[in-house]
Amino acid sequence: MLNKHFQEFIELLEKHEVEYLVVGGYAVGFHGFPRYTGDLDVFIGISEENSKRILKVFSDFGFSDLGLEPADFLEEEIVIEIGREPMKIQILTGIDGVTFKDCYKEKVFLELDEKKKIPFIGYESLLRNKKASPRAKDKIDFEELKRIKGQPVAGGDATR
Repeated sequence: MLNKHFQEFIELLEKHEVEYLVVGGYAVGFHGFPRYTGDLDVFIGISEENSKRILKVFSDFGFSDLGLEPADFLEEEIVIEIGREPMKIQILTGIDGVTFKDCYKEKVFLELDEKKKIPFIGYESLLRNKKASPRAKDKIDFEELKRIKGQPVAGGDATR
């Protein structure tokens, strides 16, 4: 499901205990509507501790020289991009129509094995996000996800 670099990044998020959710195109695919996406979208919780943790992830991932500070992750609607499509990673502190706190409560997991679980935005939160977005491709995602009714077709087991 995820390429090697994205898997490594997610492993670092887990290692440093970042509060995060996979959103965007990978989440749309996880919830049953696979489509091309050129990036990995990671929605993070806003807190002083989480901002320090995400900086450790960037450092371990080889991006310590970006000049970022914890304060850069303490406001909503911040987007930090590293890499280029199809290997681009976007760190988001806000997404349309939902809050991190509400989404985190409704998260679901892709279980890769007994020890590896990746948290994804839940189906209902994803629907609210896609409905609130002004982008045409998000409107298509919304309609397809509604049609599918949230039955995951991912390469692992989904658990709530």
